[in-house]
Amino acid sequence: MSRVVEGLELEAISEEELSEVLDTKELVFARISPAQKLQIVKALQKKGEVVSVTGDGVNDAPALKNADMGVAMGIIGTDVAKEAANMILMDDNFSSIVAAVEEGRTIFENIKKFIAYVLTSNVPEITPFIAYVLLSIPLPLTVVLILAIDLGTDIVPSLGLGAEKAETDVMRKPPRKKTERLLTRNLLGMSYGIVGMAQAASGFTSYFIVLFKGGWTWGQDLPSDNPMYRTAITAFFASIIICQIADVLICRTRRQSIFSVGLFTNKLIYVGIATELTLLFLISYVPILNTFFGTTRLSWWHYLLSVPFAIAILIGDETRRFFVRRENAFVLKWLTW
Repeated sequence: MSRVVEGLELEAISEEELSEVLDTKELVFARISPAQKLQIVKALQKKGEVVSVTGDGVNDAPALKNADMGVAMGIIGTDVAKEAANMILMDDNFSSIVAAVEEGRTIFENIKKFIAYVLTSNVPEITPFIAYVLLSIPLPLTVVLILAIDLGTDIVPSLGLGAEKAETDVMRKPPRKKTERLLTRNLLGMSYGIVGMAQAASGFTSYFIVLFKGGWTWGQDLPSDNPMYRTAITAFFASIIICQIADVLICRTRRQSIFSVGLFTNKLIYVGIATELTLLFLISYVPILNTFFGTTRLSWWHYLLSVPFAIAILIGDETRRFFVRRENAFVLKWLTW
């Protein structure tokens, strides 16, 4: 249904009637005064809408000033309109507004992807200390290796997520709520409760397999220079890195399949993955770094211990996104970040 409302008709209707008129899908206001423009802006805001107003003249200034986003024309706009606006459109091209909205949405989503990736590794970093206190086992991950993750292996992949291109459906989604925050309950739940716990499980699996295979018994204390202990903590460290590679891949998209955006469209991600693997091998195989980090050489099968967990993270999140795209109620409520 479409409707055209002129200024004289707008003068004769009440606020309640105007609110009903604003529910019309295709609505045009014509020949209205500056005061009526302001009236429409306030009526829309009262309905909880985020209002953007474009204008170029002195008469547009009240509406530009009171809108959530006032956009003045940069070429033909008056100084009064530019002063009242939040943003000046330098080329007077309305398509530039669409491009700006797309860029803003992309930046917001990329920041969330960055946060989701960085938070995840906190779980496999803190759980070894909890297990060390509660279970009386040798410390599965040392502080210096945690620093190697936070200040070394995680840096470049995080930057890669910040450079991720917009998902193809970014402009088809409705505007996010004004109350939506970068750090949400669902983001914390996914990072800490699901992916982070999977990484921790991978680390502990590698750690205990190495210990039990080496003849360790529960309650046995191991000195920090024990070869078996060094192998176990190096395997725990390697498990985090391998699972973080899977994590950075799933963080590239929030709704779309990773295959639809292109596996190799973001080269910085793969530079980051290469950096992670390089640091892992340097810390594992260079003698001077072995001494500094308390690590040792790993056999090929040590790396394979965490691969099933990495694959599970990839498949699990691909499945989650599948249900997100099909608007599954449970997934949208609890597993969408």
